[in-house]
Order: sequence, then structure tokens, then C-alpha cells
Amino acid sequence: MNVGQTIFSQLMEFVPRYEFRTCVERYQGDYKVQSFSCWDHFLTLAFAQLTYRESLRDIEACLRAKSTKLYHMGIRSRISRNTLAHANQVRDWRIYADFAQVLITMARQLYVNEPFGLELDHTVYALDSTVIDLCLSLFPWAQFRRHKSAVKLHTLLDLRGNIPTVIMITGGRVHDAYFMDDLVWEAGAIYLFDRGYLHFHRLYRIHQSGAFFVTRSRQRLDCQRHSSQPVDKNTGLRCDQMISLNNPIPKRRYPERFRRIRFVDPDTGKHLVFLTNNALLDALTVAELYRRRWQVELFFRWIKQHLRIKSFYGTSENAVKTQVWTAVSVYVLVAIVKKRLQLDRSLFSILQILSVSLLEKTPILQALTSSADLHSDRDRANQLMLFN
Repeated sequence: MNVGQTIFSQLMEFVPRYEFRTCVERYQGDYKVQSFSCWDHFLTLAFAQLTYRESLRDIEACLRAKSTKLYHMGIRSRISRNTLAHANQVRDWRIYADFAQVLITMARQLYVNEPFGLELDHTVYALDSTVIDLCLSLFPWAQFRRHKSAVKLHTLLDLRGNIPTVIMITGGRVHDAYFMDDLVWEAGAIYLFDRGYLHFHRLYRIHQSGAFFVTRSRQRLDCQRHSSQPVDKNTGLRCDQMISLNNPIPKRRYPERFRRIRFVDPDTGKHLVFLTNNALLDALTVAELYRRRWQVELFFRWIKQHLRIKSFYGTSENAVKTQVWTAVSVYVLVAIVKKRLQLDRSLFSILQILSVSLLEKTPILQALTSSADLHSDRDRANQLMLFN
């Protein structure tokens, strides 16, 4: 690798340029653009994510202070706050959404054999959403409550490597379960979600697709028991039953039998009831699978702490979605670099090193491996790190 390149340009070499140009051409992103192309736009926003820039003025001041290095970073245009604001306003956010999916596909191929704590041959996904609060006066298009706006980040997370495979950004009022209508269920995969997604006609679509689900049951579920399996109560299990619904309306939506497992968490003493259509997995494995659903919560907390998705560089819907998709691209890109360079560092440590060394002309592998750990193990654990 050329030691004359900045670390930022070396990092961007992992980006598939042909696929990016394809996404730009798909939506005519560079049509009649004389300067500040979509590529320059992406590089600028990626730099802002990696260096934790707070605003457009912050981005402009930082890059103008290093104007002699812009060419070596791959940015061919002069950075202006007004130009960047206009690009956020008018460049189609789907360019960056489609490109993020390209990176996600690359990352999933790299992490396909990554362990996630259970010895299963199935692909396991966790489904959930998080709310990003906004100011109502600045973001009226995303009104959530009477005095508050918000957007929701609906995510399907592959637990092998914690890669977000499908993401949808909606207004805060959109119910979580509507996200399920846009998904294509993968046969043989296992989907984990909480009881906010418990809609029997949607669960039956998963069952008909040959996929499996594990979810929490409602407190009062009108059902009939057909059979029971013995369980070891020392493990926290209380029952393992095959049931069917009694109420005619939900029964019409899910006419098949499914499995109910009662479990008492030995650590907290909390009583949990799980529903699944998988009759082959061990009951304790089903309980452990649902415990792994917490990884999607950690993912949301992690990206909110370490990426710029809580304060935005523009107030339009297009600007918000562009910034979120760029943040997702940066997250997945760093995960790809971690795997391809076979780094033992956490993703948090990699981001911290990159944030202070992007403009240095050092081989990226040397920069990410030679220095000592920035934090103790306990400190890193407090940062909710993924990709350990």
C-alpha cells in the first residue's frame, strides 16, 4: 500500500467505486453537476462521521483548515457550507441507501461464519426499532407527539457479526409491525423479536415461508394445549407445550399449532413465555436465542453513542435520511476493514484511532495495530462494543 496516502484515502480504497457509481447513475445523482459530485458528498459526510463533526460549519472549518490535503483525501471540490447544505437537500437519499446495502452484502459474506454464542447452523436475525428524537419546529414533517418530532430506525440485525441487513427509516408514528410487511423471509432462518411484533397473520407469513420465529407471548393468550414435553426445572424451564389458538379471529390468522415455552430467568427471577414455530430446537436453546435478541438493543445504543445520528446537518427528510444511511455505511465499512485486515481490536478502538489519524500518511494496518490499547477491558465493556 502506498505510504504517501492519507489513512482516510486508504480507508476509502475498501469502498467499491464501481458499485457506488452504479447507485449514482441509477438516480442520476450527478446530472448537470459541475462540482461537488456525489462521491465528494459521500467522502465529506464519511469524514464528518469518523471525526465526530457537529455541524456544517464545523465540517467546513475543519476541511478548509486542511485544504492542501483535500486532493489526497480524494475530494476534488472546495468544501462550502452552502454547497454541502444544498447537496443534503437535493441529492436523492436512495443513492446512499442502495450503496449501504452493497456494503452490507460484502460484510455479511465476511462474517458468515462468525460465532454468536450458540452452536446453530441457522442464520439468526433480531428485529427491532429505535426512536431518534427531533425538534418539532425544525422537523415538522416527522411529527411524533403533540410537541415532539422523531424518526424511527427499523432494523433487521444479523447476529453473526451484528450486521444490519435491512434498515427502514420512517416517521415516529409508524407502528413497528408494519416493517414486517416489507421483509422477505429467508427459509430456514430464525427471527427474534419482542411482543410488539406479535401479529398472528404476520407470524403465519413467516411460517409459510419456511422460516422460524421466537417471540414473547401476551400476558393473556386464549389457547388450547395439545401436548407437553418434560423439562428440567433446574435450568429455569417450567413447561414446553404445543398449543393452538381458541379465539376464532386470531385462529383464522394463524390456524396451525405452535410451541409455548415458559421460563424463569435464574438471574432476575422474571417469568417469560416464548412462542415459536420451531418444534425441533431444545427448549433451553429457544430461551437462549431470545436472550441474544438484546444484541439489536446494544447495536442501537452503540451507533447513537459513536456515530452522528442524533444531531443532523440538515432539517429536510432527504438530509436526515442521507446522514443516517451514510452513518450506516461508515459503520459497515469499518467492520469490513476490521475483518479484511484481521484486526483484534474492537470496533470502538478502531473508530477512536481513525478519528485522530485520518490525515496522517501512515499505512493503515500499522496505524491500527502498532499503538497500545486506548482503554482497559472494563472501559471497553462499558462502551457496548460489537465485533469483539
